[in-house]
Amino acid sequence: MFVSIVCDFGNEDSRDQVYALLMQYGFEKVQRACFESANVSEKMLQQLKRDIDKVTDYYDTIRLYQFPVENKLAISILKENKWKRIIIRPPAQ
Repeated sequence: MFVSIVCDFGNEDSRDQVYALLMQYGFEKVQRACFESANVSEKMLQQLKRDIDKVTDYYDTIRLYQFPVENKLAISILKENKWKRIIIRPPAQ
């Protein structure tokens, strides 16, 4: 699955730790605070989310864009230490 991650950090410590994690998981930095990988399994993504939880704080925001998830776009958002997930369906024809 393709995954793009966009980060907005409240402090440099969180940023450095998350960037190091993303590199360990094989993500490539494509822009400032934006990483991508086309080789992510669902199991690996769940482990990455747990690892991100360990090194982030209340002021950090991270968005994960995943495709395909049941042939739809999924957006997972970490904000204020809570994950939320949104599934985007194509418009009805």
